[in-house]
Amino acid sequence: MNRLQIIRAVAKVLTTKGEAAKAVQTTFSVIRQALRNGDKVVISNFGTFRVKARQSRQGRNPKTGTVVMVPPRRGVRFKASKNLLG
Repeated sequence: MNRLQIIRAVAKVLTTKGEAAKAVQTTFSVIRQALRNGDKVVISNFGTFRVKARQSRQGRNPKTGTVVMVPPRRGVRFKASKNLLG
């Protein structure tokens, strides 16, 4: 399911597709901003999004085989609720 399909599903409940698009976009924007601030986002009966820092590590260029250093960075982790798939 992609963003447009989510908008169409929400539009069935709301009055217009425009309102649904705005609601979905606002929801994603709020989640994105919270994660950028380092906050944990918990959605009941769905799951938890959190930011995890990754340390720098040694990697290898698969084409040439040379060793390169991969810089540290942050990534998003998602842990599904027990109720999500159960």
